[in-house]
Amino acid sequence: MPLNSESKSLWIAIGKEISVASRKLFEISRAQSVSGGCINDAYFVQNNQGERYFVKTNQAEKLTMFEAEVAGLIEIARTHTVRVPQPICSGKFENTAFVVTEYIEMVAGNASSHRKMGTKIANMHMVTQAEFGWRIDNTIGDTPQPNGLMNNWIDFWREHRLGFQLNLALKNSIAKEVVRKGEKLMVDLAAFFPEEMPRPALLYGDLWGGNWMMDSQGEPVVFDPAVYYGDREADIAMTELFGGFSPDFYAAYNAVFPLDAGYKTRKTLYNLYHVLNHFNLFSGGYAAQAERMIDTLLAEIH
Repeated sequence: MPLNSESKSLWIAIGKEISVASRKLFEISRAQSVSGGCINDAYFVQNNQGERYFVKTNQAEKLTMFEAEVAGLIEIARTHTVRVPQPICSGKFENTAFVVTEYIEMVAGNASSHRKMGTKIANMHMVTQAEFGWRIDNTIGDTPQPNGLMNNWIDFWREHRLGFQLNLALKNSIAKEVVRKGEKLMVDLAAFFPEEMPRPALLYGDLWGGNWMMDSQGEPVVFDPAVYYGDREADIAMTELFGGFSPDFYAAYNAVFPLDAGYKTRKTLYNLYHVLNHFNLFSGGYAAQAERMIDTLLAEIH
């Protein structure tokens, strides 16, 4: 759609930032809203020559969220494993924060792209660092995600993942009994792990079916990451939480980097983090789902 007078100054400002970042004049002549997101407003923007970029906007205080997203895209891109949209720039104009990436024509994946996705995610998980966490904090959805570096994975998951979400859930009026059970679970986290701890693998962090598609060449593309280094099983667990990944994905992943038998139990532990986060974002029935998951996990160890 052509630019309207209410937002024209914003698009002029974003066009100027794109011009600086790309070292090529880019004047936005059209901004088209794109559906699919629930946290940010999304658009593709175009100039009179038909060149396009993808833009997300939010309130000005969300700029740090966008900056962390850019850092995450760069972290994944440098592995040369799975494709991500190339970040162009981010910034703030008046009351609006924005992030700009390359525009990629994308469609739903097919069997071939699911296999490629499994292989590429396995290869990404082979990229490691010395400690769990990451050099910066980011967000999971709209929720802060602390990534303070730690040497012990169980301590990291207890403090920065389950404990953080449970404390937030208590503030959001979840039943105290759910928190009590969650705290009991956190005392016994070591029961779910073998003696050999996982290595700190590069994680996408928010690997659900809505965050990947296929480009025109049949290559998988992931976007909206919540990057940190942790147990690779946390990524794979989330692929099972909301669907969107075919048996071809899992077969290809396991052919490169087989999962341990204990994953079948730990995936509930890892997905509890995301269900608690969904309660904190949307409330509703996620509290009851979280309690059922906690009960299942406690039954494994008592």
